[in-house]
Amino acid sequence: MATRTELVEAIIERYRSSCRADKQRILDEFVAVTGYHRKHAIRVLARRKKPSPGHKNTSLRYGSDVRDALIVLWEVSERLCSKRLKPLIPVLLPALERHGRLELDAALRGKLMTVSPATMDRLLTEVRIVARGGQRRRAGMSSAVRRSVPVRTFGDWNDPPPGFVEVDFVAHSGTSSSGSFVQTMVLTDISTGWTECIPVRTRDSGNVIVAIKQARSQFPFPLLGVDFDNDSAFMNEFVVSWCRSENLEVTRSRAYRKNDQAHVEQKNGATCVVWWGTVGSSVRKRRLPFVNFMRLSAFTAICFSRHLSCRRRRGSERA
Repeated sequence: MATRTELVEAIIERYRSSCRADKQRILDEFVAVTGYHRKHAIRVLARRKKPSPGHKNTSLRYGSDVRDALIVLWEVSERLCSKRLKPLIPVLLPALERHGRLELDAALRGKLMTVSPATMDRLLTEVRIVARGGQRRRAGMSSAVRRSVPVRTFGDWNDPPPGFVEVDFVAHSGTSSSGSFVQTMVLTDISTGWTECIPVRTRDSGNVIVAIKQARSQFPFPLLGVDFDNDSAFMNEFVVSWCRSENLEVTRSRAYRKNDQAHVEQKNGATCVVWWGTVGSSVRKRRLPFVNFMRLSAFTAICFSRHLSCRRRRGSERA
C-alpha cells in the first residue's frame, strides 16, 4: 500500500497536466502496475488534495466559574438530574443572586442559561462521584442468588393489593462512605404508599432480617412481597431464603435502573433524608401522631374504595 501511495504521488501532477492522449497512456501504465480498476484509478489520480485544517480554538467555553455556579444550583435543587435542573435555572438564578449566594456577570449568566444538560453532566461528574462516595461498582450479576430472583420492572406491578413493598437503604454518611455509620431501611407499600423507616446499624443479612421483621409488625396489613435492588445486603442466601420461608414473594429491580423502584426512591428523599436528617427529635415526636393519622386515613380510604368496587362487581355478576 505504501508503494502504491508513493506511485500516486509521483505521477499525479504529471497526469493532471498532461493532454488527453498522454493521460490515457499514464492511466494504462498505472492500472497495469497497481491492479486497480480503471474507474477507481481515474478517481485516485483526479482527486484533489484537501486543504489542511487550521488549528481549532481549544479554549473551553465553560470553565471553572460555570462549574462552581452549577454546583451551587445542583445543591440548592436537592441534586436534581441535569434534564430536570435545566428548566429550573432561570427560576433559581434570580433567587440565588438576590440572597447573595451567587454573584454573576452578564457573560457568566448567559452561559448558565445556554448550557445543555449533557454539558452539565460532564461538569458535575466529579462532584457527583464524591457525593455518592466514589465510583459505582458493578454488581456481581453472576451470583446464583441473583439469578434465582426474578426481575420486576416499574411496569410489572399491575395494581397489586396492599402488602407488596419496595425496599431500599439510605446511608447517613454525608459525602464519605468510609467507616461505620447508621443506615435506614425504607419500605414503601406500592398500593397505599405507606412507608416505614427502620434504622440499621450495619448492612449485614442478620440486621436486614431483623429490620424486615420489625417493619412487618408495624404495617397495618400483612406483608406479601418484597422488591429489593441488587445490593449484596439483600441478594444473599440468608435474606432470600428467609423471605421465601416466610411466604414472601421476592423480586428485584434491574441493575442501576432506579425507576424500577420509583416508589421507594421517592420516599428516600421526601421521607427519610429530609424528615429524619433535618428535623429535630422533639418536633418529630409532636408531628409523628399526625403523620400516622394521615397515613391511616389514606389507607382506610383505599380499602373502602376497593370494597365498593368489589360490591359493584358482585352486583353486576348477579344481574
